Amino acid sequence: MTDKKLHIALLFGGNSSEHDVSKRSAHNIFDGMDRDKYDVSLFMFTKDGILLDHQSSQRIFDGEPEDQVVKEAYAKMDLNSPLAPIAALNEVPEIDFFYPVIHGNLGEDGTVQGLFRLLKKPYVGSGIAASAMAFDKELTKRILNQAGIRNTKYILVTPDNQASYGWDQVKAELGDLVFVKPAKQGSSVGIHKVRNAEEYQAALTDALTYDYKVLIEEAVPNPREIEISILGNDQPIASKLGGLRIPEGDDFYDYNNKFVDASGVVFDLPVIVAEPLQKEITQMALDAYQALEMKGMCRMDFLVDENDVPYLSEPNTLPGFTNISLYPQMWNVSGISYSELIDRLIELGIEEFNHQNQLRYDFQSLGEEHVGRKIYN
Repeated sequence: MTDKKLHIALLFGGNSSEHDVSKRSAHNIFDGMDRDKYDVSLFMFTKDGILLDHQSSQRIFDGEPEDQVVKEAYAKMDLNSPLAPIAALNEVPEIDFFYPVIHGNLGEDGTVQGLFRLLKKPYVGSGIAASAMAFDKELTKRILNQAGIRNTKYILVTPDNQASYGWDQVKAELGDLVFVKPAKQGSSVGIHKVRNAEEYQAALTDALTYDYKVLIEEAVPNPREIEISILGNDQPIASKLGGLRIPEGDDFYDYNNKFVDASGVVFDLPVIVAEPLQKEITQMALDAYQALEMKGMCRMDFLVDENDVPYLSEPNTLPGFTNISLYPQMWNVSGISYSELIDRLIELGIEEFNHQNQLRYDFQSLGEEHVGRKIYN
C-alpha cells in the first residue's frame, strides 16, 4: 500500500436477482473502509445494467426511492450511446482501484472483470476466466471432477435435451430426491428440492426461465451445511469452519433464510467437527480454489453426509457481506477483523494486478503479406 489515499470505486447493484443483496453488502463494506486510507466513490448498476453516477448512486445508498432516482438519472443520460452503460465512470477523478460488490450476473460472471481489465485498473477478486467458470455450476463441476474434488453427481438438462430426461430417467440415475438448479444463478434463486414427477416438471420449467443450462443434482441425505472462507492469491489461506442449521421444516438454505429472515437459522461460528473432517474440508476448499484459479477471496459451501463425507456444493467468488453473510464472520472468528479483511482484499487485488503486468506481450510487424500458392481441385 502507498502513503497516498487510494480512490476506490465501489460498484454495487446489478441486473440480477441479487440486486438488493448487493446494496446491503455495499453498505457494510463502505462502513468498514478506513477513511484514512481510502476515498470512496459509489456507482450503482441499475436493474437494467446501466451504471449511475456517484451523486445518483449516493442518493440511493442513503435511502431515497431507487425507482425515482433512476428515472431522474435516465432523463439526463443519452441511453442510445453505445457507452451509456459505463459512461458514469468518466465523471469522477482518476480511479485507483475497483471494488465490485455485485453478486450474480454482471459481477461474478466475468463481465465487470473484463471492464476493469480494459481500463487497466486493479480490482478485488478473481479474474475473467475464473469468475466465469465458478459462476457456471456445470463448468465448476467439470473442473472439480478433473481435479478429483468430491461433489454430487448431476445431469445437465437444456431445452434441446430435456425431452430425454423425464422424471423416471432422472430417478433411475440420481435417486428419488434431487435438486434442480439453474447453472448460472446465485443465492438459491430458481433452486427446487424435488421428490416426484409433478414437482420435477414445475421445477424444471422455472429453472429454465433463469438459464438455458439446468443441473439436476443428487441429494445428500440429511446433510449438514458447512462453509469455509478462503483468502489469498497464489498462497491462499483458509478460515475456521462455519456451520448453519436451518429451521425444521425448511427444505434447504434458501434466499429467504440467507437474506430476508435469518431469525430461525442457527449459525455455529466456528463449528466444531472432528479433526479429520475439518482437515479434509479445508484441503478440498484450498484445492478447489487453486484448480479454479481464483484470486482474492471465495466462500466454499459444503454438504456433509451422515458418515462425515463432505461434498463441495459450490464456490462463491464475490460472497455476501450483509449482516447475515458468513464470509466475513468466519474470518472474524479466525482473527481477521472486518476492516482488516477489506484492507487485505485491496492489497491482494493490487498484488495480482502488478503480477499480471509483469507478463510480456510481443508485437511483431507482419510487413507485406505473402500468400502461398493455392490449388483448387
